[in-house]
Amino acid sequence: MANNTINTIVVCGAGTMGSGIAQVAATAGFKVLQFDLNESMLLKAAQSIEKSLLKFAEKGKLSKEAVEKALSSIRYTSDIAECKGELVIEAIIENREAKVGLFNQLFTNNGSQLMIASNTSSISIDSIAEQVLFPSQLVGMHFFNPAPMMKLVEVIQGKYTNPAIVQQIADLALLMQKAPVICKDSPGFIVNRVARPYYLESMHLVQNGIATIEQVDAVLQATGFKMGPFKLMDLIGLDINYSVSTIVWEDLGKPPRLKPAAIQKDKIDQGLLGVKTKKGFYQYD
Repeated sequence: MANNTINTIVVCGAGTMGSGIAQVAATAGFKVLQFDLNESMLLKAAQSIEKSLLKFAEKGKLSKEAVEKALSSIRYTSDIAECKGELVIEAIIENREAKVGLFNQLFTNNGSQLMIASNTSSISIDSIAEQVLFPSQLVGMHFFNPAPMMKLVEVIQGKYTNPAIVQQIADLALLMQKAPVICKDSPGFIVNRVARPYYLESMHLVQNGIATIEQVDAVLQATGFKMGPFKLMDLIGLDINYSVSTIVWEDLGKPPRLKPAAIQKDKIDQGLLGVKTKKGFYQYD
């Protein structure tokens, strides 16, 4: 059930992550407003959410009643003036200026009590907060893809964030049946900071002719990783993964060991982004 102070959650962005977060929020009993400027993205999100919820029902993880209730709890809009609620969870492009512009518009429409949780995977919460109207109301809430399946949520506390809001977002994650971990703002937070060598060293091995893509993935899966680094990068999207690597590298002062890999940039320049383009490090039918 929704808690006493959050009834409506506005999810900004209707891509894979945004629609997944909207599904999670609706399944947890909240009213959800999904916003995106692109009408076709909203239609795709609605179809994706329904398909995902029906799969949960088929597997016995949700009742048909729960599916119907969740679907009826979500409304879709391309009009930012309709984005009214107690909490906004943002899942738009990884661009600081775009996020700042959106947040200030939302604060203007809703007032100083609005809480905004950014799903940014690598952009500093402090650097965003310094440019928004009410910095104490901004927190990080980093879900992992696919959001309906992955349990971990990083809750990022910036130096301006009201500690009470940090705790409220962690409690919200628990209501969503997630496993929240509170961390302080730093480049890449915890997971994406630790994961850089997993991706980068793997690409350097291939780049230097020491091993093939298939060999690296096979070896790491055999040691217990659920997915090899190249398969995982294809799933995440090479453009998104490269962007995170670039942000972490730059924010840490460009250490050579974290320099983004050339073979990944080459793929991006060719428009080969992974699963979403049917080709990345692997080919997908």
